[in-house]
Amino acid sequence: MSHRRIALVLGPSTGGIGTHVASLAGGLVERGDAVLVVGPPETEERFGFRDKGARFAPAPITARPSPELPAAWRAARRALRGATGRGVDLVHAHGLTAGLTALTARPSGAALVTTWHNQLLTAGLKRRVSDQLEKRLARGVDVALGVSSDLHAHLVALGAADARLSPVAAPPRRGGGSPETVRTELDVGDRPLIVSVGRLHPQKDYDTLIAAAGRWTKLDPSPVVAIAGDGPEHARLRDLVDATGADVRLLGHRTDVADLLAAADLAVVTSKWEGRQLFAQETLQAGTPLVATRTGGIPELVGDAAALIDVGDVDALDTAVAGLLADRGGLAELGEAGRAKAATWPDEEQMLDSLDALYLELTGR
Repeated sequence: MSHRRIALVLGPSTGGIGTHVASLAGGLVERGDAVLVVGPPETEERFGFRDKGARFAPAPITARPSPELPAAWRAARRALRGATGRGVDLVHAHGLTAGLTALTARPSGAALVTTWHNQLLTAGLKRRVSDQLEKRLARGVDVALGVSSDLHAHLVALGAADARLSPVAAPPRRGGGSPETVRTELDVGDRPLIVSVGRLHPQKDYDTLIAAAGRWTKLDPSPVVAIAGDGPEHARLRDLVDATGADVRLLGHRTDVADLLAAADLAVVTSKWEGRQLFAQETLQAGTPLVATRTGGIPELVGDAAALIDVGDVDALDTAVAGLLADRGGLAELGEAGRAKAATWPDEEQMLDSLDALYLELTGR
């Protein structure tokens, strides 16, 4: 199963998908494969694929279908057909635009796998266009993978010839500091710390978290809410925080998520949709209590080991968080339940074993 030539293709990412591809690239290299990563230049800067032993080829793949994609296709075609001078045995793309790029650019004879990490939150004409593109991709790949059961069902509905469930595993995060250091940096004092991590994007629905945080100013002691991540919503969310008067800190991109979770009393996910979210996995692995939205793959992932609320329900979020902060015993029990649930998930090695078996099936190598 060694010495295969595998290409991993991704679009813009600042979080989960890039983290997963970096983990996959490093694991495959360690197992003896020659790995090429193709993606926007900034993904190499953020995730360091070359540092993990992979080759990297820049291609201006966009987050959504756009007029720029032909340039990405040309760059990807050059990279995929010129890798190691012999092309590649298999291309594994991650996300819709990366998948469409790989579908167009893959060398003759190379197997093609695409992983669906996200549901597209669009409507109207954009929805109809994206539906057609998804159908084209799902029916054009050798194997379509969904990271959660609802995504797998979506792939079946699209008409994928071979749709399979393929959960992604959060790579272990190792803290480099202490909870006290984080709390001192944020000037939390003895107040509760609530943490959320994710791209500042409408999908994450931080509006709901900020609205609830406005109500928590009346609690005694009132919590500090820290959101780690960057993205296009930063300026608007900053204005919303100011208007609400909530104590919400927009921390920007952080590399110390493990330390943030160790320092936190509670973690919150308010997303409109998630597949098998890495931050939710990291939260339960850390034993940090979690309040999350009942959407996508989250209920399947966390089971009874998190407090679940409906998407956009500020009242429910307010009640759940206030109730937990007032019940330290219940908070501790939820954290322990999370750690126990996390122990049942497949880890990185098991995830790599599963993909290894798939690659062997498709290439005979």
